[in-house]
Amino acid sequence: MVALDEVFELLKDQRRRYALYYLYEKDGPVAVSELVKAIEKWEADPPKTSGRLDRFEEIALELKHHHLPKSAEVDFVQYDKEQEVIQVQGSPEEFDALLTIAKLVEEPEE
Repeated sequence: MVALDEVFELLKDQRRRYALYYLYEKDGPVAVSELVKAIEKWEADPPKTSGRLDRFEEIALELKHHHLPKSAEVDFVQYDKEQEVIQVQGSPEEFDALLTIAKLVEEPEE
């Protein structure tokens, strides 16, 4: 059983939620670049980039260095940094229920 605090911590950040929504719907590993494209599409009003990076690069860096490693702290998210793939597999019912509710409330455009 996963602690409820862990699930809420995973869902606390919008980009991480978008990543988890996308990964939850996929069977098997997803390339980080595919995930970045999905998040880029979902963000209706994206945060301003530093000017040195385009949106794709900014999202990719944030995912690779923060959100994906943070997500992989739970047993049901596997992130392979070298292969640049990630997947959700064997998620507990608590996570499934809260992620589904969060997605319904937030309704990112697909």
